Amino acid sequence: MAASVFVLFVGATGVALLAPGGLGEAQPQVVTKGASAELYRTAVASAAQAPGWLEVAGRHGAVAGLAGLALMLACTGWTGWRRRGPAAAGTVLVGVAAVVAYVGSEAVKLVVDEQRPCRVWGPLSTWDACPPVGDWSFPSNHATVAGAFAAGLVVLAPRWAGLTAPLAVLVAGGRVVTGVHYPHDVLAGLLWGASVTTAALVAGAPAAHGLLTAVRHRLVRSAGEFRPGER
Repeated sequence: MAASVFVLFVGATGVALLAPGGLGEAQPQVVTKGASAELYRTAVASAAQAPGWLEVAGRHGAVAGLAGLALMLACTGWTGWRRRGPAAAGTVLVGVAAVVAYVGSEAVKLVVDEQRPCRVWGPLSTWDACPPVGDWSFPSNHATVAGAFAAGLVVLAPRWAGLTAPLAVLVAGGRVVTGVHYPHDVLAGLLWGASVTTAALVAGAPAAHGLLTAVRHRLVRSAGEFRPGER
């Protein structure tokens, strides 16, 4: 338990350090200076010169990347269930942790109130339409879920780490290239999602595996007791 609390503390601290402010301030946070703002402008300006097919791929890349991570997670869970391994219970924990991380990122958005960069730098041409006013930027929800899924897959299926970790980074980076997030938004999202999932696996994996094993035994016993045609 202490290890999971420490992981959560590290993640929350990282998010707090990356946040542009917002605590106790009534006005939205507007980021126009610093390395993150410069990286954003450079990425969007470069994207504007890209061919049309790449723009189309970029607009749908985040959803496709998350779908790919979810599919790999489902495959990992199914394999764990068939082999009676801990990956099945771990997959359930990762799914729950991703939801918790998403809700947490939404809560942080309401506290920080960071204006979307595409709204701050209005004249810039971006691949994606700018979200409406009040849809805050920090941290990135897509990056949060990607970080949660990728961290879970790294723990449960280390052989896929060379694919899952870069895919999560691509999902996060794509949110910057398409113009809807600053780099510090997606970095905070990745960190938060990964820390929540890791903490959940450290704290709950043994208990979840035991519970799922008990459920499996009950199902098997019930199936063995059932005889077609008997009353």
